[in-house]
Amino acid sequence: MMFVQLKVHDNLGNEVATLVYDYQLAGNYEVEFNGSNFSSGIYFYAITGNNYIETKKMILLK
Repeated sequence: MMFVQLKVHDNLGNEVATLVYDYQLAGNYEVEFNGSNFSSGIYFYAITGNNYIETKKMILLK
């Protein structure tokens, strides 16, 4: 098992949502992000687990 975090940040680097903050077994997972309370724009999501960190960009359009 690995402790996993999946967080969403705005373009200023402020954390706006935590989607996953739990121990997970290896495998494929899906997480739904409801952006209805956020304005359109560029956001970043970061997934962290043990010694692994990856950040990607996403665009929210309304």
